[in-house]
Amino acid sequence: MEIANRMVTLSCDGTDGWDVFYRARRMKESGISVTELTIGEHDIGTDLNILIEMNRSAQAGNTGYAAVPGTDELRETVARRINERTGVSTTAANILITPGGQAALFAAHLAVLDPGEVALYCDPYYATYPGTLRAAGAIDRSIECIPENNFQPQKSQIQAAANGAKCLLVNSPNNPTGVVYDKNTWLGIAEVCVQKDLWLISDEVYDSQVWEGEHITPRSLPKMEPRTLVIGSMSKSHAMTGSRVGWVCGPETVITHLINLATHTTYGVPGYIQDAANFALNQGSKLEMEVAAPFDRRRKIAVKLIAMQKIIKAVPCSGAMYMMLDIRNTGLTGEVFANRLLDKKNIAVMPGESFGRSAKGHIRVAMTVDDERFKKALEELLKFAAEEQTKS
Repeated sequence: MEIANRMVTLSCDGTDGWDVFYRARRMKESGISVTELTIGEHDIGTDLNILIEMNRSAQAGNTGYAAVPGTDELRETVARRINERTGVSTTAANILITPGGQAALFAAHLAVLDPGEVALYCDPYYATYPGTLRAAGAIDRSIECIPENNFQPQKSQIQAAANGAKCLLVNSPNNPTGVVYDKNTWLGIAEVCVQKDLWLISDEVYDSQVWEGEHITPRSLPKMEPRTLVIGSMSKSHAMTGSRVGWVCGPETVITHLINLATHTTYGVPGYIQDAANFALNQGSKLEMEVAAPFDRRRKIAVKLIAMQKIIKAVPCSGAMYMMLDIRNTGLTGEVFANRLLDKKNIAVMPGESFGRSAKGHIRVAMTVDDERFKKALEELLKFAAEEQTKS
């Protein structure tokens, strides 16, 4: 007996370069002290008041089936947040609440793709993107965004890849690079989407973490609202990663079909979690700024340290909780660098190759440990890079 081909092809490249992460975890489990700068997990945890609200709702009996589209209260709050921040008219009818941003990504692609159609995405990419597209039955096609353009997708590259495609997935602020797409980049993306009749799926889970420039949602650009699905999540903005609550925002007709899909798949999100998310969003931008502040502080620490040496270069980190570092001057690939760093310094980072071909010769550093520990780890990393360059 054989299982479905879609299952065995989700990760066509084996581990997708995550060996370093799993090895670091095994080292920690064996009692070795490892500084993990790998995944986007906040070191501060979920705000206590959010957890109190979650507990209050659960104890009040809100533990049964919740409305599949999401509670009216949460859908309206999410819509209001989007309306206020983007200026695009948005109501609860434009919102589906999902079990996290990942479920929203999968549902959005199922909504716009038939099996065998081509789905575009940018390389470097968040680790689950290719597998999500394959799971949706799509033929995944990447658009290489090169370091020389600060990993911003170019209009000409999108045009070249768009023939025969049905949709394009983009992510700004970007994981893994920390890049925030500028206005010219967005205008180029929008122009190609209109010309080639593409659906645009915009992953905006880091919209509250912008350090330089501004967050632009493509849904606000001319002719883009009817063809754009926006992915949002409480995971990054409110440090609610384990609560698994996100959303899709899009045209009402699409959301209606996605509600039908949710009825046949996830069957909604627990009501007490939705109540906690609604409470969190109603705290306004102040709480989001408090959650985001540590990453901006650590980014400034990193920029200062990197400026004091000439071996490692930093990709301009304008948003999100990561820095992409160019380590090509050491003569090592990202995978070799990351493995040696773990072996010699007990510091775990992600190889750029984990996120696609374009990030070869880079590493991704998650700014997810306290300031002092982060500073010490980065100093050790830079020292290690100098030692490796001397060898080569």
